[in-house]
Amino acid sequence: MDLMESITLAFSGLKANKMRALLTMLGIIIGISSVIAIVTVGDSMRSAMTSSMADLGAKNLMIGLSYRYDESGNTVAPNNYEITDSDVISYEMINAYKERFDNDLLGVSMTESLGSGKAQDGRLYANVSLSGVSADYAEANSIEMIKGRFLNQRDINSMKNLIVVSNKFVNNMFAPGVDPIGKEVQIHRSNEINTYTIVGVYEYKQNAMMYSMASEKDMSTDAYIPVSTAQRINNSNGFYQITATPKANVDSTAFQIETQEFFNRYYDKNPYITIQTFSMESMLGQIDSMMSTMSIAIAIIAGISLLVGGIGVMNIMLVSVTERTREIGTRKALGAPNSAIRIQFITESVITCLVGGFLGVILGVVLGSVGASALGFPARPSVSIILIAVSFSMAIGVFFGYYPANKAAKLNPIEALRYE
Repeated sequence: MDLMESITLAFSGLKANKMRALLTMLGIIIGISSVIAIVTVGDSMRSAMTSSMADLGAKNLMIGLSYRYDESGNTVAPNNYEITDSDVISYEMINAYKERFDNDLLGVSMTESLGSGKAQDGRLYANVSLSGVSADYAEANSIEMIKGRFLNQRDINSMKNLIVVSNKFVNNMFAPGVDPIGKEVQIHRSNEINTYTIVGVYEYKQNAMMYSMASEKDMSTDAYIPVSTAQRINNSNGFYQITATPKANVDSTAFQIETQEFFNRYYDKNPYITIQTFSMESMLGQIDSMMSTMSIAIAIIAGISLLVGGIGVMNIMLVSVTERTREIGTRKALGAPNSAIRIQFITESVITCLVGGFLGVILGVVLGSVGASALGFPARPSVSIILIAVSFSMAIGVFFGYYPANKAAKLNPIEALRYE
């Protein structure tokens, strides 16, 4: 008997005992579908987070103030110590940094938060999170302009009351077809009202890691004014944190070390404050590693059902050997070698597991896609995991089918023929 005949007989056996075959495959189906569904959801979440952080600027380097700590992990600054103008990152430091790393930098972004506010015009309104930003902010944060322009250095130097708003803001504040560029809007913030002229509109993008339950009308979006204007309003000088955007060919790790060494020279004599640098790229790697570990751990737990399914396959194959003892005896009496008997039963076991594997793959992809969509992430079934799952189901068929097949091959033909 050749391999193709064994495969044909295996499928004939599945058709003849559909319910028993389905129950036999159930463990395989559940195990493989669980693994694929879990990995699909995990990969979809990881991909969405990676994409979201990339939009925020994966290579960006955060440079910020930090308290000094002693060997016990306690801050050395007195209780209720307030950061002064001498502690903050000054424009002089930033300009010196730009000059020192001119060949490595795309730009340095500075921000000054003004908190939440509301644009109001009669019954029309739009909620905003108002921030003062530098001209390099758009490059560092991958902001895409739809109309007009982003803030430039001339706007920063002149401290003008200019503003860049989102398309969501425009939809709330202006009638369809109205060009918002050059229009004035009033931003109400606490007890203060300021009037700004719109110079640009950017495309709002929902952050995958910051889901909002607010309606389109009540959604708060970022609005940007010149950082110098924001500092004038806040009566502040210098920055608690800045963001450096290195060029694509720059070694992020080496650049981070050199940046921290550069700024720490200004803080060597400061007893309480120092500089810490933080790379989005390193955080991205940590999140990716953590998500991968979690997916693998959960998939291994789900994969235990594959072991249970394999035992079920071996059990039913042992039953099959018992039921077909006389058939085995007849074949051996007619000269069938042990290897042919062994291959026949292993083939039946592998086919059973493969069919269960394919059904599990289909169910797993469907469940994984539904789960990812329910969480708001684009579904990304892993082709490699699917191939591994199918290969694993074949391996289970061989592993758990070998013992029943070997038992059938070793049957004594005379005793097998006399079996009732």
